[in-house]
Amino acid sequence: MISNDKVVTTPSIQGYKITKVIGLVTGLSPRTRGVGGMIFGAIQALMGGEVTAFTTEIEKARLEAVQRAMEKAERQGANAIVGLDLETSDMGGDFYITLISATGTAVVVEPE
Repeated sequence: MISNDKVVTTPSIQGYKITKVIGLVTGLSPRTRGVGGMIFGAIQALMGGEVTAFTTEIEKARLEAVQRAMEKAERQGANAIVGLDLETSDMGGDFYITLISATGTAVVVEPE
């Protein structure tokens, strides 16, 4: 199992050397709010400040996308992910879908 300390945005992990590069892994998490959440979010937006109705969903999506990338890396024999990049895309349309993607390089590392 890949531990959270071995999933980094940097190209290397301090104290470890990369012994094998496995390749690109991506985890995706498309999210939408239900009607109630959209109404509550719209009310919060009118008042200004943070729209907490969406904060929780975005955080869940981020965690889910990273977890999915970690699971793909593990299935390919990796024990770490380097160069992790998180991106958010609005898929638009009538359903207000937000896509969170986590993309990185699956690697095998060992202590230096």
